[in-house]
Amino acid sequence: MSDPTGRRAVAAVWRIESARIVGALARYTGDFALAEDLAQEALAEALVTWPREGVPRNPAGWLLTVGRRRAVDAFRRRATRDRKYAVLARDLGEGGVASGGPPPDREEDVVWDPDRIDDDVLALVFTACHPVLSREARVALTLRVVGGLTSDEIAKAFLVPTATVQARITRAKKTLGAARVPFAVPPADERAARLGSVLSVVYLIFTEGSSASSGDDLIRFDLAGEAQRLARVLARLVPDEPEVHGLLALLELTAARFPARTGPDGEPVLLEHQDRRRWDRAAIVRGRAALVRAERVGRGLGAYGLQAAIAECHAVAPSVGATDWERVVLLYEALGRLAPSPVVDLNRAVAVSMARGPAAALPVVDELAAGGALAGSHLLPSVRGELLTRLGRVEEARAELARAVELCGNERERAVLRGKIAALG
Repeated sequence: MSDPTGRRAVAAVWRIESARIVGALARYTGDFALAEDLAQEALAEALVTWPREGVPRNPAGWLLTVGRRRAVDAFRRRATRDRKYAVLARDLGEGGVASGGPPPDREEDVVWDPDRIDDDVLALVFTACHPVLSREARVALTLRVVGGLTSDEIAKAFLVPTATVQARITRAKKTLGAARVPFAVPPADERAARLGSVLSVVYLIFTEGSSASSGDDLIRFDLAGEAQRLARVLARLVPDEPEVHGLLALLELTAARFPARTGPDGEPVLLEHQDRRRWDRAAIVRGRAALVRAERVGRGLGAYGLQAAIAECHAVAPSVGATDWERVVLLYEALGRLAPSPVVDLNRAVAVSMARGPAAALPVVDELAAGGALAGSHLLPSVRGELLTRLGRVEEARAELARAVELCGNERERAVLRGKIAALG
């Protein structure tokens, strides 16, 4: 009889251990795409076997053993006796150095080597986020092989068909193979440059989770939580990189406000109306500690660290009015010089409006509107409508807010904008 706890155990173990399993298989086979396929085959076998026969004593070891056996089968099917097959078959048959332990017939005895695991997971992250891949492919592949999400889960998170996600993952693996991207941690002189790609993927995943671009939910907690988990893994794997800690601090401090950002029915609660007693104080403590770490190991804060410092200003303030808005303005100015973007300028304008009034901020927003960089975003007309409202220019504000409603893809945010229009009378 099938035991439903078996399927739940498979899901739990896979989410926790999938990156280690894929990484170990990639190291054994030297083939990233093959390793991911082998891990998926092991997962499929577990879904059949564990509910029927029970969860093994060492679930991760069981999955790795099955993956290793599938690797041998795959090489045999190729009907070649190349060096890779000979080395792999010898090591697996004799318990040699490649396995780092006992033969695969004793999956219960497979023991993870923590140092080796860290190398494998780090290599996996850098491979999945390689710059040769498109941004969409990096996100899908990272969530699949590092986060352990299924194609269905990724598709649901980004509101795209499952077939699209599967195609992106397939193309990504083919691209990595065609480009002969090695499964390895980049050398130190390359790591810093490629780390930016890794961090940007994690940040993108969190951004989509914390402020969903479309759909009925304001926050996608699973997606944001997965990004936080990835950031924590990176902080352990590359502890001397300040921007890793800066990103982790930003994610923790931003997520700390999640409990107060939505009401009982999921409706958005604006910052000025949030009950700050509901903010996650433990997350604030973790975020501030990560920010201190970023400052300690770096030579000044980077782009993620500066954003985390801004988030910290909100986290420690007892109210919107008591927030140190002048410091927020200065931090946005520094961020704009380090990582210029129209979104940073728009956020700086909001901070200026809080520190010095809407009249001081409106010229900044008007300049952005004239430049056209945010023409397709609802953010600019939303901010401009708010500033015009505060200045008493009601008709102009109504037009801007109506434009924001047209451009906004999230139903929850549209409801907030409609409420602002209704409040104008």
